[in-house]
Amino acid sequence: MARILVTDGDQRAALAIVRSLGAAGHHCVVVSTSGRSIAGASRYASQERCVPHPGREPDGFVAAIIREVASGRIDVVLPVAEESILALLPYRDRIEAIVPFPSLHAFRSICDKQAVLDAAAATGIRVPRQTPLHSPDDARHVEPRFPLVLKPARSVFTAGDGTRGKVSVRWVHAREELDTALNEYPPEAYPVLAQEAITGPGVGVFVLVDDRAAIASFSHRRLREKPPTGGVSVLCRSEPLDAELLERSVALLNRFDWSGVAMVEFKRDQRTGEAVLMEINGRFWGSLQLAVDAGVDFPRLLVDLALGNGPARVQQYRHVTSRWWWGDVDNLITRLRDRRATLSTRWLALREWMAAFAPGIRNEVFRVRDPMPAARETVQWFRSAFGG
Repeated sequence: MARILVTDGDQRAALAIVRSLGAAGHHCVVVSTSGRSIAGASRYASQERCVPHPGREPDGFVAAIIREVASGRIDVVLPVAEESILALLPYRDRIEAIVPFPSLHAFRSICDKQAVLDAAAATGIRVPRQTPLHSPDDARHVEPRFPLVLKPARSVFTAGDGTRGKVSVRWVHAREELDTALNEYPPEAYPVLAQEAITGPGVGVFVLVDDRAAIASFSHRRLREKPPTGGVSVLCRSEPLDAELLERSVALLNRFDWSGVAMVEFKRDQRTGEAVLMEINGRFWGSLQLAVDAGVDFPRLLVDLALGNGPARVQQYRHVTSRWWWGDVDNLITRLRDRRATLSTRWLALREWMAAFAPGIRNEVFRVRDPMPAARETVQWFRSAFGG
C-alpha cells in the first residue's frame, strides 16, 4: 500500500479522499493550515500536520510539503485546493513523489474561464453571453440586462508579491450593485466576465481522463447550492450520464491536453433544457463523496493510475442523494434572510429544507463509523457563526 499526502484537510473533498484511500489500505497523511481539519479528524487519517497557507505563504507551504514528502517517504501527493496546486506544480521536480496532475501550463489554462468558454464555443457547447471587463470603468460601455453574474476570469489571482487570493462569483440586480461589486474586486482579479444569468439546475460531469479518454465518469444534479443563486452543492443526487454531454466534455478537456480528474460544470437552462457551460474545475470537487458513495471511487482510481496499476473503466453507478448538513443550514439561513423573500417563499424554503430529512438521503460528512470529522466541522461552524 502507498503513502499518500493530502493537502487542504479542511475541505470536504480532502475528507472524501482520505476516507476512500484509507479504506483501501493506504497510509494517509493530512496537512492543513490549522492542524485540526475535518479530514485530519477521520479515523482513516494516519497523521495530520500543520503547514503554512498555500496562498498567503506559498514558499513556506512548498518547503513544508517537500519536507513532509522526504521525511514521510510519501509516494503520492494529492493537492486539493487551487491555491495548493498552483503553489506546488512549479516545483514538481523537487517533490520526490508523484503529483498526478497535468503540466502547470495546462492547469493554468483550464483555470482561465475566458479561455475555457472560448474553447467550448468552438466545440459547439453553449456558453453564456458575456462581456469581459478589464476595469470597473468598462461597465460604463455596456448595457447589462439584470440580473447579471460577475465572474472573475480566475478564481485564484496572484498579487505582485507572489501571494495568492481567492475571489468569488457575484450576482447583481441593479446598476448600483454592479458598480459597487466591480470596485470591490482587487485589480489583480480582472478581467471580470459580466455574464447573462442562466436559471436552472446545476449539472456536473465528472471524469478521470487518461490518454485522451475517460477512464471513469459520473454525473450529478445540484438540488440546492450555497449561495442559493449558484455555488457549491449542498444537496445533490447522482443521475444517468448524458452521453453527448460526456463526449463534449472530454473533447473540451482534450483541447487543453488534460489528464487526471476534472469536473465540467453546466447549468440546464430552464427555458430550453439546453446545457450551458459554467466552468471547469481541474481538481477534486466538493461533492466528491457522492461519487464515491455511488460507486465511482475517483481517488482510488487516480492513485491506481498514478502508481501504474491500470484501473478498469467505470461508467455505471448507483442512484444516491447526498446532503452537506452545515452547507444546507447556510442555504436555509440565506433564503430566510433574503430581503426580497416573501412569507410564502420563506415557508417554501423551510419545507424544502425539512424534506431533506427523508430516509435514504446520506449525510456527506457525518458517518456513524467515522463521526469525528462531523464533530470537528460542527465546532468550526459555530465558531464561524458566532465569532468564537
